[in-house]
Amino acid sequence: MVKEFKYRGLSTEALQSQSLENLFHLLPARARRSLTRGITDQKRKLLEETKLAKAGKLTTPIKTHLRDLIILPYMIGVTINVFSGKEFVPVIIKPEMVGHYLGEYVMTNKRVVHGAPGVGASRSSLYVPLK
Repeated sequence: MVKEFKYRGLSTEALQSQSLENLFHLLPARARRSLTRGITDQKRKLLEETKLAKAGKLTTPIKTHLRDLIILPYMIGVTINVFSGKEFVPVIIKPEMVGHYLGEYVMTNKRVVHGAPGVGASRSSLYVPLK
């Protein structure tokens, strides 16, 4: 049996039906402060795009550089491509992500994988042991 996700005692459907003012009281202090200080035009545009995508009216993928956007309940189920500094990484919004920042789910650095020595390397660094 799959456990139903609840955010502070409320189901996903109850969260989506809440008004923004009632939702503010459920969010942590940092998210509440960020949302009460106002939403910029860029963030407002992205929020409108997520509503269109959820309704099925948007066919192109949503791409954004806004890593500091707080995930709200009505964004659940939408895929947003977030910029990692090099490429856009798709993030599928799940109920567990509500109240977190969008950038928390996209790594900005990769593990370093060193290859063979390049052109201009010294003679001693060209030696690669067989075992």
